[in-house]
Amino acid sequence: MQSHIVGHNAVLYNKPFVESFEETPLLVAVLTYMGYGILTLFGYLRDFLRHWKIEKCRVASERDEQKDFVPLYQDFENFYTRNLYMRIRDNWNRPICSVPGAKMDVVERVTHDYNWTFEHTGTVLKNVINMGSYNYLGFAENTGPCADSAAEATVKYGVGVSGTRHEIGNLDKHEELEKLVARFLGVESSMAFGMGFATNSMNIPSLAGKGCLTLSDELNHASLVLGARLSGSTIRVFKHNNMQSLEKLLRDAIVHGQPRTHRPWKKIVILVEGIYSMEGSIVRLPEVIALKKKYKAYLYLDEAHSIGALGPRGRGVVDYFGVDPHDVDIMMGTFTKSFGASGGYIGGKKELIDYLRTHSHSAIYATSMSPPVAQQIITSMKCIMGEDGTTLGQERLRQLSENTTYFRRRLHEMGFIIYGNENSPVVPLMLYMPAKIGAFGREMLKRNIGIVVVGFPATPIIESRARFCVSAAHTKDIGEKSDKANCFQF
Repeated sequence: MQSHIVGHNAVLYNKPFVESFEETPLLVAVLTYMGYGILTLFGYLRDFLRHWKIEKCRVASERDEQKDFVPLYQDFENFYTRNLYMRIRDNWNRPICSVPGAKMDVVERVTHDYNWTFEHTGTVLKNVINMGSYNYLGFAENTGPCADSAAEATVKYGVGVSGTRHEIGNLDKHEELEKLVARFLGVESSMAFGMGFATNSMNIPSLAGKGCLTLSDELNHASLVLGARLSGSTIRVFKHNNMQSLEKLLRDAIVHGQPRTHRPWKKIVILVEGIYSMEGSIVRLPEVIALKKKYKAYLYLDEAHSIGALGPRGRGVVDYFGVDPHDVDIMMGTFTKSFGASGGYIGGKKELIDYLRTHSHSAIYATSMSPPVAQQIITSMKCIMGEDGTTLGQERLRQLSENTTYFRRRLHEMGFIIYGNENSPVVPLMLYMPAKIGAFGREMLKRNIGIVVVGFPATPIIESRARFCVSAAHTKDIGEKSDKANCFQF
């Protein structure tokens, strides 16, 4: 196993930076490629049978009279989806009929046409151990102070606002939430948005445009990628968490400037995440900050998975490394994980937030955040900060850290190949072979364990994986108490 330890961080921040990325074994890689090769051959055979109407084609297609124009559906691009993805997608997207806490109830379903359609059996799988939700601190619950305060907010304000922040949709709850988020992050000001994905995709175009350069980590989330593309800026990708690759792009950008004209870039923006959701790795933030200062660039940090889940005070990767929040120009995060709610935020200098209030499409055109959702965030955030008068927040942070360490250690002892940082609650377990993707998910569900399995194109073609998300709501004996999980003890 290859472990990368950066002594620089250990000295400055007393935080050894250990990540595990084991090379794919040669035999496994060969068998994986062979598996995809066989699947590809059978896929072409089935496409041939569909073409001659021997096998029914369930893929959306144009009518014959429409095919002379620009096609709506790219046939070859859907090859993987219709021939492989459809076989493995039955693992999840199942209806959950309970709170998605440490355990959940899942509606059972069957398919008779290889997952093109589903039928519900009427059976409910009870007490499925939930290892797939982003409920890092266990606040996604229907009892307790968060649920009670959200219910009170529903009675007082209603469920929806039916207006944008610029019109008649700005509530005192929104103002209270944004002030609290700013204090939590340690920045001058913040702004909340109703959707986490749109926080990236709709705000990055407001911060960068033509004549700007965006440097993006190759494993950035789709929302960051979409936002960069919508901005119209020039995009260059650096290798994941590789500071040499990032510095080379920065140096080249300064030396050569814009293509053809060689004029200086109007702005250089570095896009990174706190915890990468498919890798479980933590960004090398101190080194990124050092590079952005050296080359006078801007840093956009997406803390969707790290806020609330990292750091001694639960304030994300900035707290984890002990760096100054003011060294990060744009601090973005979501409320969908550790806070058990929905939406996202951007924090930073007051000038930045004032600019976004008047230029962000998400702020101008999107409906305001639901009042009970805002109250859920306020209550859970105050709990993490200790402002609720209890130590519940600190206890959950400590429990999450202990669970993460224990779970990763046990998987490693059992001989599994796992990726990511030792402190990351996102735990990818490598499966590699395509046939294992669907089988692993189904076998885990038979044992009352709900997980997420991921394959190409969300991951490299030979690096299919199962992704476990550890929560503070989990306990070591949770597997022992499950009726069917006697072979898997968390």
